[in-house]
Formats: sequence, structure tokens, C-alpha cells
Amino acid sequence: MRVELGDMPGVRLVQPARHTDDRGFLSEVFNSRSVDELGIDVEFVQENHIASTRTNTIRGLHFQLPPSPTAKLVRVTRGAIQDVGVDLRADSPTFGDYVTTRLSEENWSQLYLPPGTAHGFCTLSDDTHVSYFSSAFWDPELDSALRWDDRDLGIQWELSGDPILSEKDLNAPTWADFRSPFRFENR
Repeated sequence: MRVELGDMPGVRLVQPARHTDDRGFLSEVFNSRSVDELGIDVEFVQENHIASTRTNTIRGLHFQLPPSPTAKLVRVTRGAIQDVGVDLRADSPTFGDYVTTRLSEENWSQLYLPPGTAHGFCTLSDDTHVSYFSSAFWDPELDSALRWDDRDLGIQWELSGDPILSEKDLNAPTWADFRSPFRFENR
């Protein structure tokens, strides 16, 4: 695995190796020892798989509140997304900033987002599948979101048409209404 540090503390762009031959390829997409060596010091407890049928589907910006904030390791198994993380850690040097990268079945990259990061993505192709590991079990009592198109965040989404959104995402609170319960730990 290769790792590149993101512009936001704790964010990592991970590139698993692919071993290819005439049958296809094999890739070790997760190994707890390798992930630990990359400075990702979390235990993943859940894996989720999301299928989006249409381009311009936006999911997010989602996060889970303390006492069970989640770190995520996100990858695309089919199609492509613009993946976004927003720093919610009040005392972080990048508080309120966002990072974005393209994840696809072709580039085979993974994005690690530490606890205290809101996560969202926009599908860039039809029939897109996203898989991610989470460091905490989903808790509906702690589930939260921020508005995907909030002007104060200024995220430049790679939309090619009208966004497709859930009711939750259409009605999410704004950045101006958000009071962060997250604290920065440089990891």
C-alpha cells in the first residue's frame, strides 16, 4: 500500500497494490497491520456498501456525534465518485475546510477520514458502488448531517446535472447552525 497525506490533518489517500495477470487482478484492500503502519490508528467494526443507480447522486455530508464518532476508509468498487470530507474538529488548523478527491474503480484509491470529519460524495457515473469501513457502529441517536451545498463551506461539487438527494440531505442543518462537539487529535 502507498499512502499520501491529504491537506487536512489525519486524512490519508491510500493506494492498495494490484497484482494483475491475464485472469484479472488481486488486491489486498485492507490489512490491519498495514493500515496501522500508515498511521491510521483505529479499529474498524463495520463495513457498509452503497449502490447508487444514477450520476449526480449526492450522499452527505454525514457524521456521527460523540461519544461514537466514526473514522471511515472509503473506496469505490464500481463507477466513480467525488469524495468529500469536511473538518468538524473545532481546534483543528483546518476547521471548516474540506478536502476532495476522485475515487474510482480505475484508480483503486481509498480515502481515510478521521473521526470528526463529515463525509459526502457525488456519483460521477451511473451504477456506482461505494464500500467503506467504519470505526464505530451506526447509532441513529448520534447520526447527523450538514447541508451539502452550504455557502459557508463552499464545496465545489462536480455535478453534470441536477443533484439527486434524500430528504435528510435536503433538510440538513447549515454550517452557521453547527456547534462542534469534536476535538482535534493530530493522527
